[in-house]
Amino acid sequence: MRALRFGPSIIFLRTPHEGAVRSALKEIFGVDEIPTDEAIRKSREFETVVFVTGEWKKETIPPERAFLVKCHAPVILSRIINSKLPIEKVHVEGTLILMRVPDKIEEGLKLIADKYGGEIMDIRTAFDEGEAGDTIIGLTRKKLNSPIGPEDIDGAVLIHRDFLEVYRELSLDAPLLLLKLMPEWNEITIKIYDTDKRYEENIERLMMVIEDLDLGFIVGEGWDWDYPRPFMRVPVYKLKLLTWEDPGRVKFLLKGIEYHGYKRLCDIDVFVEGKKIKWTSLGEYSSKFELAKAAREELEKHLSEDVIKRLGELDEKLASESED
Repeated sequence: MRALRFGPSIIFLRTPHEGAVRSALKEIFGVDEIPTDEAIRKSREFETVVFVTGEWKKETIPPERAFLVKCHAPVILSRIINSKLPIEKVHVEGTLILMRVPDKIEEGLKLIADKYGGEIMDIRTAFDEGEAGDTIIGLTRKKLNSPIGPEDIDGAVLIHRDFLEVYRELSLDAPLLLLKLMPEWNEITIKIYDTDKRYEENIERLMMVIEDLDLGFIVGEGWDWDYPRPFMRVPVYKLKLLTWEDPGRVKFLLKGIEYHGYKRLCDIDVFVEGKKIKWTSLGEYSSKFELAKAAREELEKHLSEDVIKRLGELDEKLASESED
């Protein structure tokens, strides 16, 4: 699970020739201007949002439209300089660091503001008031590998300190800050077993779901033995997960990769304090097949398109191999 990531870099290009610069950016980078909120929402870590404004605009108030360029800021600036565009001045926005917290947003904002000497505000005000060299820490409940727009940032702290200095401290402090906000984490054990010994594919499927849904921190993994019946032992792959998710929900979601239609691809068991969570405790389902179908539908509402595609490919492969 990721607790921290960078937001996009934000660059302001000041020019008396706005039309010419916009046309040049479109040609150089092959992108169109889009609404600012959409540009931020679609941006990924280390990509760049570029604003073109007049020479005398207030330094860092974003205009309504922007270019989203899927390159790191130094690459963009070098190409702009080498293209000799008619730009009078460049301003760089304060660096945005996104931090995911499960709950207690107000308490989290206060903890960060007190620790790093910052001021609590909404994200748009932080963008307006922050300048080059400042650091903005935005708190969100969303998983960090998904698109995050301004509306998904529940609050921000503006810190008038260099982001490298702040980030070095924050990357070390994050586990402690999360522990203060969520003192009662769940430690669960997940065991996966396949009678056909196709562990490579099944472990890949399990890891994809855990990582794409950002279900928690994997704190240990490896091979073990299980004893389904007396005097019978079978190899299982086991991992320990530290999560703030409800263990029953984790069990429910993982049920969605046990079956392909009516064909079982693997067995996945979830344990809390040594006790296995029974599938009958997950809701009123008439069978494991009905439960697996509901779980798969829920999974696919939240998984990314790339993971859904890869998961489907592996499912088909495992299902066809079990027919041979």
